[in-house]
Amino acid sequence: MILGMTIITSEHIIGMVVTLILIMGVGIYAGSRVKTEADFSGSARKASGVLVAGTIMGTLVGGASTIGTAQLAFNFGLSAWWFTLGAGIGCAVLGLGMLKPLYASNKTTIPQYLVETYGYKIGPISSIFTSIGMFFNIIAQGIAAVALLTSAFHLNSTLALLISVILVIAYVLVGGLQGTALVGVVKLGLLYMTIIVASVVAYMMFGGYHGILESFPEHFPWFSLFGRGFSTDAAAGFSLLVGVISTQTYIQAVLSARSLGQARRGALLSAALIPPIGIGGILVGLYMRANVATFPGLKSSEVLPVFVLHYLPPLLGGVIMATLLIAVIGTWAGLNLGISTMLTRDIYVRFINPAADSIKTLRCQRIIIFVLCALAIILVRSSAGSLILGFSFMSMGLRGCTVLFPLLGAMFFKRWVTPAAGLASALLGPLTNFVWHFLFPQGMDPLYPGLIVGGLMLIIVSMLTRNQDDKTTGFSH
Repeated sequence: MILGMTIITSEHIIGMVVTLILIMGVGIYAGSRVKTEADFSGSARKASGVLVAGTIMGTLVGGASTIGTAQLAFNFGLSAWWFTLGAGIGCAVLGLGMLKPLYASNKTTIPQYLVETYGYKIGPISSIFTSIGMFFNIIAQGIAAVALLTSAFHLNSTLALLISVILVIAYVLVGGLQGTALVGVVKLGLLYMTIIVASVVAYMMFGGYHGILESFPEHFPWFSLFGRGFSTDAAAGFSLLVGVISTQTYIQAVLSARSLGQARRGALLSAALIPPIGIGGILVGLYMRANVATFPGLKSSEVLPVFVLHYLPPLLGGVIMATLLIAVIGTWAGLNLGISTMLTRDIYVRFINPAADSIKTLRCQRIIIFVLCALAIILVRSSAGSLILGFSFMSMGLRGCTVLFPLLGAMFFKRWVTPAAGLASALLGPLTNFVWHFLFPQGMDPLYPGLIVGGLMLIIVSMLTRNQDDKTTGFSH
């Protein structure tokens, strides 16, 4: 934290309070429309394409896309774009290639969809590994929230984390998926204003395009999409692609649409709007790197909030700080909602209390959200100073290694894959990813071996067990 340099004025406070009141009003309105667990989780299928996009972006565009992107750009430059660029590509693939079979299935969670092809055993395995992957991204949001609050208000990190958790609980428990959707639409407008203003200010202070080039005479790594190395950055982008199409929260968003056309519209709208958001964070990160001597003691995670507080008009700066806070809290809350939906539907209802009614199911989901927040407090405190996008890329990769190949097999090769193959892929893919990460931290990105093992398991085990499966199930492929 940069003591004595970041000054919050009354105008900053006014801007933040007005923005937060606006967001709270939308959230309360959304909460008033939640009557059942189906409304809370999105299975009532009432959302328009705009609300679908709001849900996707309300979760996907958060601390990693803004504060994390500026942090990585401060350290490595243009390669920080891979988070929002990969996310946009993932939304496009989801909208153009995967929606029809998913929407027609009338399921609420990815594990429910997988169970239809591979049997009930794959449900808890995919739920647990996917939830672990999503939880890594919660840690990233926690780091971003702490950086935002400590740089703005000089709070100690523990108090900043507790405030963040309280906001997350309030955000998601009031409105569920409807709250995430409506607030996501409002947040989207405010975020675009934030990015446009920050981009323009940073660009002008650089003195334009030539000023940027002159500030970094050694163009590599600052102007390369592969500034951290081709393998590392290609894996980062690919992890976003496979993570988006394998994540409960984003699938849950498109399945909440009132029609297939609205679901596709929401996914493609997200694909178009997410990548440009990263540009603003990159410009700010580069500017702060070029002028790092002005800010002794600057932490890389504080780059974006410090820029906003120092270089933007106070009233506007307050609005933007509140917007960034809501972006982080919204993503954190959306991830909590996705994890709690899977664990409730695929473990609690299926194995613990099959007779649970809507009220008990909703109560269980909300208890899980409290537990997730408690775990986040412990793990975020132990991860202070880490790269925000590091956790985000790892999160997306682990989700993809769990779900990608079993999901594609169930969607497009249902006649050929077998229950044993789906189980092997969903279990060994993420385990390989996880083990590789700790055994070979300086080697190949764990995404590659995880996906290779997951894909090979689906193909090889299907070939070995297909005839046996035909005999035991009584039908042929």
